[in-house]
Amino acid sequence: MSAYEAVRIRLDPTPRQTRLLESHAGGARFAYNLMLAHVQRQISLGEKPDWTLYAMRRWWNEWKDEIAPWWRENSKEAYGSAFEWLSQALRNWSDSRKGRRAGRRVGWPKYKSKRSGVPRFAYTTGSFGLIEDDPKALKLPRIGRVHCMENATERVHGRRIVRMTVSRHAGFWYAALTVERPTESVPAKNRKRKNRNRQVGVDLGVKTLATLSDGTTFPNPRNHVRTQRKLRHAQQALSRRDRGMSHGCGSKRYNRALERVRRIHARIAAQRADNIGKLTTWLADNYSDI
Repeated sequence: MSAYEAVRIRLDPTPRQTRLLESHAGGARFAYNLMLAHVQRQISLGEKPDWTLYAMRRWWNEWKDEIAPWWRENSKEAYGSAFEWLSQALRNWSDSRKGRRAGRRVGWPKYKSKRSGVPRFAYTTGSFGLIEDDPKALKLPRIGRVHCMENATERVHGRRIVRMTVSRHAGFWYAALTVERPTESVPAKNRKRKNRNRQVGVDLGVKTLATLSDGTTFPNPRNHVRTQRKLRHAQQALSRRDRGMSHGCGSKRYNRALERVRRIHARIAAQRADNIGKLTTWLADNYSDI
């Protein structure tokens, strides 16, 4: 049985490619909401709904030219991934309702919102993924070569890509590559470790990053303090903008301010993860029991 892991890479699309990415994500959202409405219509008419992926694709292929004559503007994979997600969501709801699914009760799927939802779509077939002799780029069907912010070939490390999910978070586009992970154990790197016979307790705080039981403290990095100040100013600017809720969505100035707040939140999360990673590495190198 194969094991898989995700490799997340930030994309650097051109303005034209950004519009194409948004079009693909919008097409996926449209297909998801359309098929969910179709299933609900079947239930309201007393029919037995068929929410298998095959049935959804068959119904879409029969009606797509009439319902969405613009569907050819995007890759067929965008619509197929939406049906896959909806089919899985309905299956989870059904299994949870019948007691065949462990954990918290799963509710009925909700419609995808353009304003609050995460724009995303996926590729599972076709020529997508790495580009030969172009390590800092990925190939997205119907969009083309998209530059990456890091070396994608090095991150994948020769493993087979079985899926690519493209999504937008805090104004940035990312590609999550699902790759096969080798089942054999990978030997740990030889690191120089010292004082591995010591024990220590760690208390993570707010004013300080961490305090050890031996009295050692790790202050919050200054870049985190500066980013918190930027977040405070951005949130104050957001509170002064017109939400425009009477029209169903915020004003342009409100949406721009909201996007700025989201980007700063994403930066804070990245800084926090980087600081915690460096701290845990240092602790593992210097203590045996934590």
